[in-house]
Amino acid sequence: MALLSIVLPSYNEEQNIAHTAQVLSELLAQEQIEYELIFVSDGSRDGTYREIQKATQQNPHIKGAEFSRNFGKEACIFAGLQLASGNAVIVMDCDLQHPPQVISRMWKLWNEGYEVVEGIKSSRGREGFLHKCFAGAFYRIMSGLIKMDMNASSDYKLLDRKVVDVLLGLPEKNTFFRALTFWAGFKTVSVEYEVQERVYGESKWSFFSLMRYAVTNATSFSTLPLQMVTVLGLVAILFSIGLAVQTLVKYLTGTAVEGFTTVILLILIIGGFIMLSLGVIGHYIARIYEEVKGRPRYIISQVTDNVQGNVTGGWKR
Repeated sequence: MALLSIVLPSYNEEQNIAHTAQVLSELLAQEQIEYELIFVSDGSRDGTYREIQKATQQNPHIKGAEFSRNFGKEACIFAGLQLASGNAVIVMDCDLQHPPQVISRMWKLWNEGYEVVEGIKSSRGREGFLHKCFAGAFYRIMSGLIKMDMNASSDYKLLDRKVVDVLLGLPEKNTFFRALTFWAGFKTVSVEYEVQERVYGESKWSFFSLMRYAVTNATSFSTLPLQMVTVLGLVAILFSIGLAVQTLVKYLTGTAVEGFTTVILLILIIGGFIMLSLGVIGHYIARIYEEVKGRPRYIISQVTDNVQGNVTGGWKR
């Protein structure tokens, strides 16, 4: 019988672990799907990993891992993919905002021959006004930078084993899982779902964390920001030419105004463009620096007893 692995990145989700494990286990048992649940604690500061250990003792289908510190959601996803042994793997949020009922639909489509089943949000659920604005700004930025419609996309998706192996074989350390599945191709279909309310806890995403996430993922997946540096340079040149023509005309007609206002303004504008461009280039150099060092995506400090093999930082032996 085919095995389904479900990867659940967890950061400070102490209240959700037991509930999520119970809901998913009951659903999968009812659907008669052979499964394993993989919880990956992203250096949580609460009792998340302790709850994962309790869940593994109650259900042999559950296993987990704990990072040595916070490495981010992308690292959690790839650690879960590395630990998964299923013929198909689903990635979903630990707080069950990704509705479990969609799993059976994804599983059915996989059995029909689809290799990637993308979860597409038909509704974002109830959100505060500020959070909705922050999330909207994040997805608009990402869609523009990587030339894909990310507004309704999510990390909730099913991947065939061959797709998982392709993603795990990528040598890069700075990854953007949500976009990589589009990039990888394969036979793809989408299913719509409505985002559910969290049963426990609050969202860990703020405006600044979303913006940082957007910048990191955009520069790891797209070179468009570097191309924008060239555009800024052209704009600065055109502005300078226009200002030079205006200044020359005023000088020749005797209407030039004494002082350095124009010069100062020109210096400030060009200086701003230069500093912004250096910032973008510097960010890409930082990404290159991180890749060249060759450090693993994550470091696993401990795993539950039912995890097979010797697990070290970033890979499994």
